[in-house]
Amino acid sequence: MRAPRPSYMGVEDHFSTFRNLLSNRNIPVHKQLFIFYLLLTSLLCGEHQVGAQQTPYEQFRAHNAQMAAVQPLWMGPLIQTDSRLSQAMRFSVANGYAPGAQVISYGNNHGISVVEARRFQIDFDPPSFFRNHSAAFKDGFGNAFTQVKYRIASGNAEHGNFAVTAIVTHGFAPRAYQNAMLTAFECPKLASGIARGRFNVQSVLGGVLPMGKVALQGRAIEWNVTGQVHPSAHVWFDVEDNATFNYGGPNDGKTQNFLTPAAFYMVRRKDWAPTHAIVVFDTGMQIATSSFYLYNHNLVSEMRVLF
Repeated sequence: MRAPRPSYMGVEDHFSTFRNLLSNRNIPVHKQLFIFYLLLTSLLCGEHQVGAQQTPYEQFRAHNAQMAAVQPLWMGPLIQTDSRLSQAMRFSVANGYAPGAQVISYGNNHGISVVEARRFQIDFDPPSFFRNHSAAFKDGFGNAFTQVKYRIASGNAEHGNFAVTAIVTHGFAPRAYQNAMLTAFECPKLASGIARGRFNVQSVLGGVLPMGKVALQGRAIEWNVTGQVHPSAHVWFDVEDNATFNYGGPNDGKTQNFLTPAAFYMVRRKDWAPTHAIVVFDTGMQIATSSFYLYNHNLVSEMRVLF
């Protein structure tokens, strides 16, 4: 009699479900993607059912410690996406100035990140609330986001101190009064970084691809580069260059560029262990260096909880 294969039948069932999902033309594309992310999360979580010695809670809290063994220990930048995988919650507020408005973003497009299987990170960022302080612009919520990272290759300080990661971000269609994209959109990215001693350089290259109303929104290529220094056990400083190259839409051919100096301070308990939480306070300001910009002097303040 052939031995049962419970571990792999679950995988086959997941992919069969997704094939059926794609064949159903009555389901919108953005809903198909959302259901796919849920299936992916369920599939990855199934890894912990085989040969587990720890409780689910202990396994969950050990993810960041496990990742420290296979990737660098730098701080994730303020604006650009981190090329490492990490498990955290980010509480962020941004206060910037646009023509005729002072825009405060409560949430700043950040939320919760969860690591699975040492290769994947899955994020969900709830809609941020925008307060415009302007009679010409309505206050309201922006887009919700979900993001999947795949760690292509990485090494800790003994194995190259580098990271290369593929990323896909999906932005859901906005609510009635929104201050972001007009439709759902996709952002494919490639992130990388390398560290030498107390210094590291990180870079992300990606695109912004609306799923509709392209003539009204255009498309964009984003390129971010960060130089970072780690002068003491609890402190990091960095400077980011955030560039956006617009194609089509009302800003066709225009380039927006910011320099973003930032500082980070890490707090952890005296008897800290790798499975204990870490709190990071960070702040920085996006300062426009291009003649064209949609906003300027955008002050970002955050608290991150790495668990």
